[in-house]
Amino acid sequence: MEKKLSFFTSFVRKERDFRKLLLSLCSKYTKTNNMKLKHILAAFLAVSFFCLTSLAQSLSPSTKYHFDKGTLVVDTPTRPAGQQHVLGLTAPKMATVRVAFVGLGMRGPGAVGRFCYIPGVKIVALCDYEETRAEACQKYLRNAGLPPADIYSGEKGYEELCKRPDIDLVYVATDWDHHFPVAKCALQNGKHTAIEVPSAMNLEQCWELIELSEKTRLHCMILENCCYDWYELNTLNMAQNGVFGEVLRGEGAYIHNLDDFWDYYWKNPDGSDPEKLGWRMKYNMENRGDVYATHGLGPVALAMNIHRGDRFKTLVAMDTKSAHGKEYVEKKTGKPCNNYRNGDQTTTLMRTEEGKVVEIQHNVMNPQPYNRLYKLTGTKGYATKYPEQHYALDKSQLAASGVAPKVDDLSSHGFLPKAEQDALVAKYQHPIIKKYGEMAQKVGGHGGMDFFMDARLVYCLQNGLPLDMDVYDLAEWCCLAELGALSMDNNCCSVAFPDFTRGYWNVQKGYQFAWASPEDEAIAAAAAEASTQAQKDLCAKKKLWEKYDKAKEKAAKKAKK
Repeated sequence: MEKKLSFFTSFVRKERDFRKLLLSLCSKYTKTNNMKLKHILAAFLAVSFFCLTSLAQSLSPSTKYHFDKGTLVVDTPTRPAGQQHVLGLTAPKMATVRVAFVGLGMRGPGAVGRFCYIPGVKIVALCDYEETRAEACQKYLRNAGLPPADIYSGEKGYEELCKRPDIDLVYVATDWDHHFPVAKCALQNGKHTAIEVPSAMNLEQCWELIELSEKTRLHCMILENCCYDWYELNTLNMAQNGVFGEVLRGEGAYIHNLDDFWDYYWKNPDGSDPEKLGWRMKYNMENRGDVYATHGLGPVALAMNIHRGDRFKTLVAMDTKSAHGKEYVEKKTGKPCNNYRNGDQTTTLMRTEEGKVVEIQHNVMNPQPYNRLYKLTGTKGYATKYPEQHYALDKSQLAASGVAPKVDDLSSHGFLPKAEQDALVAKYQHPIIKKYGEMAQKVGGHGGMDFFMDARLVYCLQNGLPLDMDVYDLAEWCCLAELGALSMDNNCCSVAFPDFTRGYWNVQKGYQFAWASPEDEAIAAAAAEASTQAQKDLCAKKKLWEKYDKAKEKAAKKAKK
């Protein structure tokens, strides 16, 4: 038996193999009459199933599928009786959005800093596995004159945080393994949640977040900042106003050589990363597919009105062999790596119900300039962001879009001249940029798009509006990892997309950002400003930071004794 267990640890790098072996052992467990062997198998199976659920994987243990005329069709769970969709979900207005941050390593600290600039926010709690990282984020509150936040730490610190009654929103910026468990805990404890990307790692997690959001009537938003980049917002506005005609094809990508970053990713001390690869490299080694699709897919999906008049129907995925990732692991560990799952480059092609096509690429391994592609091809025009931002329209379409051409030989065979492009961008500057652009440039965060995203999240909560992205966006953009892996593991076959709305994808006609009336917006803004000022006044009057520092000093002295 000990030899079998030793064999297991070296054998189950692939989750499919893991499950096959578990099923085999389950069979032995039920048939054996050897009580000692039964006890060993029972303990082993319990630990094994825990490992499957505690660490995220792209292939869900519960995914069931069948083939229909050569297409792999994933089974869709039936919506429970009495449960309703959350399209257009709203919550009561909040004069003050009480927020807690979980995960303060790479992305989290910047989010804390940005929220300090948003009126009507109260930062209640800061949480990280490592207490020092949570404590370090207090500097943003101190510098802003806001009261100190409570600190939570440790492997399960977020669980106590989520039980608090004075938190409205849990903002999740952990490593990928912990996005889902923290978000699930928040929703189960009555909190809205916003989750960094990828917000769910597989179909099982997608469906569970959908069920929780529908059951609790709470927001579950994917924090896809690239939907808020300046070019993407302006181009979306153009697309919604018909500048490109009917958009037929979109392209997106995450092409970013991470060689300079691999060693900075957190290394979980719980024993799950014995080679100290860091969570991101480890995840790419263990999983196949586009595991980081949302930066490229999100902006394209909004422009194509996905689940708002159209839906993704099928995909086919292909990848290259693993070259660079495998080489990195071998150099890092000094041992052969024969089980690296993810190819250096993954390409996914998707077709929609309305006969449109989207191509998404993922490559974090090879030397290439940073690129998210973002291209829209329409019946009357074209937009492309990389390597330079351009639009292509002919003379008549530019005039029809409200911009007078300054040259006579304007043709869509080439890009617009600078003067015409500047005029087009000025005419279709997005309302979000008009409202928040100046502050976004000041606060920053990937050029300001992170601030746009956070400001909009708070704005919608304060005004009782639907959030910009819902839980179905989250599922549609994150499911590429598992659907793509299923395609590639089955000879790059066609895979059908689940309808995550379960029949409601064509109810809303066209994607739109929600806005309050000028009167309601003014009332909410005044209440937000008053809330922030009251917090600052209380902090100064009660000398909260002096008390905080004294308490910390006292605790440090006590710890030394």
